[in-house]
Amino acid sequence: MTWEKLRKIIDDVKEKFGEDLVREVYVERKIAKIVVKKESIVEVARYLRDTHRFDHVKGVTGVDLSRLREGGGPYIEVLYHLGSLEDQELNDVILNISVILDIENPTVSSLYSIWPSVEFHEREVYDMLGVIFNGHPKLERILLPEYWMDIPPLRKEYKVPGRG
Repeated sequence: MTWEKLRKIIDDVKEKFGEDLVREVYVERKIAKIVVKKESIVEVARYLRDTHRFDHVKGVTGVDLSRLREGGGPYIEVLYHLGSLEDQELNDVILNISVILDIENPTVSSLYSIWPSVEFHEREVYDMLGVIFNGHPKLERILLPEYWMDIPPLRKEYKVPGRG
């Protein structure tokens, strides 16, 4: 039943937000990924929380795809890994919602107002990749020292000192 329920959720989101979705990347037995236009991320996230009971974010991942040439690269991708404890059928499901960001100006709205648990996850992506989360209540360094002046260390162009 889990796969069928996940498939129905994806179909519902596609029907409601059709032109706001960039694409559905995959739906597997317990994992799905949809790519959403960054302008619609808050609305889609709120809908998934309120309608389909995705009540928490398991994590937020940022990926520098600056060397990717196919698929519209180079860009930075931010993925929110959603879960549900409220709906037992979705307990072991992960729904990934993803946004593609311009590598030169990686900004997107924070999902803190929907899931406060993203606070530290978004700060980590900010610190490591330089993604600006608009509306985040405390977007400041979390891992790097305050005096860090170099480019974010998970960017492909970052060079580790002493390693050429």
